[in-house]
Amino acid sequence: MTKLGLIQTISYGSNEKGIEQVSKLLKKLGRQETDIVCLPEQWLQNNEISDFELEFAEFKKIAKEFSMTVIPGAFYDISNSTISIISPVIGPKGEFIGRQEKIHPFDYEKDNVKPGKEAKIFNTACKFGIIICYDMVFPGVANTLVKKGAQVLISPSRIVRRGIEPWKMYVQVRSLENRVPILGANVENRRFGGNSIIVDLAENNKVVNPRIFTLKGESSLAKNFDLKKYEKSRKIRFSDSNRFQ
Repeated sequence: MTKLGLIQTISYGSNEKGIEQVSKLLKKLGRQETDIVCLPEQWLQNNEISDFELEFAEFKKIAKEFSMTVIPGAFYDISNSTISIISPVIGPKGEFIGRQEKIHPFDYEKDNVKPGKEAKIFNTACKFGIIICYDMVFPGVANTLVKKGAQVLISPSRIVRRGIEPWKMYVQVRSLENRVPILGANVENRRFGGNSIIVDLAENNKVVNPRIFTLKGESSLAKNFDLKKYEKSRKIRFSDSNRFQ
């Protein structure tokens, strides 16, 4: 079994305050023997991280203490005058092991943010891919990750209240299309609508239905997954995809 978790954040007055509060939830999930934890996109004050190593030092300690993989969200990253939105990954030894770039910048982001070019696979407690917010809208991102070997899809997101219902539909459909569990973390405050979501799948007499768990307020949730149970269903699903014009 692989235990996968989410943290839903609220508004914090500073990065320091936010990291202090969320560290408590991370430790709680660590004590529950959670293997992988995801946080929302751009959940810290002003969406700014000046030094990932420094600001997430506490998360790195917690990841190492509990042998847990932490995806601390997705944030603006400026390198050589190029702006990207990246989701860093802290491995179970407490070190950054890689990053996923946002492939599809959303709306106002398009003018400044350089799109990512690669859907990457990370391998810690299981093989997983990261879908950053708006990337969930595009079927090819999820499908590419799963065909590369992802057993789980993790999605740091920041969804406004009016977008919650379609977002929940996108997450469920991507899960059904690819026969993988998906975890989507969101912010909950006056503007953003929370409802961080875990989608599991249950099959009954060859019919697959999503099982949905959602969060409210500042909270965390972890679920156990038998990832092998998806493999047969996924193999059948992909073998039934006929080529056509």
